[in-house]
Amino acid sequence: MTINESAPAAPATGSDIEVVVPQGELDLDNLLPLTLQLERAALNGPAVVLDASGITFGDSSFLRVLLAIRRQTDLRIAAPRPVLERLIRMVGMDQVLTIYPTVEAAKAAPLAG
Repeated sequence: MTINESAPAAPATGSDIEVVVPQGELDLDNLLPLTLQLERAALNGPAVVLDASGITFGDSSFLRVLLAIRRQTDLRIAAPRPVLERLIRMVGMDQVLTIYPTVEAAKAAPLAG
């Protein structure tokens, strides 16, 4: 798993929203860097966009990280591959996580209120 540390942030309703861009397979063995980046982003703004377009696999530990971050901030999942979107829906996490078709749509959405 790699993370793009230089992902751009853009204003949404007057506030900066960080975009976190992980790549590859996400499981218990390699989640720490992503977890730390998401936690940092959650502290820095009102929302965080997870650009999921480069995620090729996620296990239950990855889903647990998403839920933990969702408790801290308005977490937005952008552009997941079909396999990841299906996993999120199969376990019912689509009831608590918001999925957007693109990063731009996720950044443009109104802040949770």
